[in-house]
Amino acid sequence: MTAFSKMHGLGNDFMVINNLDRHWQPVTDQIVAWADRHRGIGFDQLLVIEPATGSAAGADFSYRIFNADGGEVEQCGNGLRCFARFVFDQGLTRNTALCVETVAGLYYPKLLDNGDVEVDMGEAQFAPEQIPFMATAELLEYPLQVDDESFTIGAVAIGNPHAVLLVDDVDRAPVNKLGPLISKHPDFPNGVNVGFMQVVNRQQIRLRVFERGVGETLACGTGACAAAIIANRWGLTDRKIAIELRGGRLQIEWDGTTVRMAGPATHVYDGTIES
Repeated sequence: MTAFSKMHGLGNDFMVINNLDRHWQPVTDQIVAWADRHRGIGFDQLLVIEPATGSAAGADFSYRIFNADGGEVEQCGNGLRCFARFVFDQGLTRNTALCVETVAGLYYPKLLDNGDVEVDMGEAQFAPEQIPFMATAELLEYPLQVDDESFTIGAVAIGNPHAVLLVDDVDRAPVNKLGPLISKHPDFPNGVNVGFMQVVNRQQIRLRVFERGVGETLACGTGACAAAIIANRWGLTDRKIAIELRGGRLQIEWDGTTVRMAGPATHVYDGTIES
């Protein structure tokens, strides 16, 4: 049997496994079965907590992230907040400021006095080869051909790749039509998360995100960071703003280099399941 916790960050939900003794190894079919909301546990992503590898000085833990389709991904902002809440609440650390290794590098979550978790998400990457995105030069905006239509996008990596589109009304945005097409667009060789943002004013954005390997989620932390950065680079918002997602609100601050995110991380229940 495998013990787990169910958690969520603004409705972006996770199965979290303590794998510090490395007793569990990921199997794609098993992850897909567990992710099934009718026959399994149901989640957007699986978070696997493991010991620090020792390759980075000062790291407290490492963790791996698997989408509902079983594919391993680089980073998840909401997951990072839930990771920090999990290891603290489970008594795995007494530190409120942590350093964690991920596939995308080191991240630094911090538990706040109000119960939220703040995360230094590191530097945004704009070079096409870093995203990765098939463009010949780095631009503020790119044309993207999807079937017979051309769209203007911003592209950035926040640990994982994001494409951001500006829409007039996020409630009417064709998220479930365009999301899958852009997410698997050949110009993004590793796939891409797709954000549909509506700028309310210079301090507020409304956002929906179609996540690669998952579909639309109630919230996406790295997607919120990506939208905040792109909107600021396009001259539409200030550097410290609120992002309103379907699951709730995140606070994002970008200093022109690194981006910080703050928001809740909620424990739902604990359980066990056959491995």
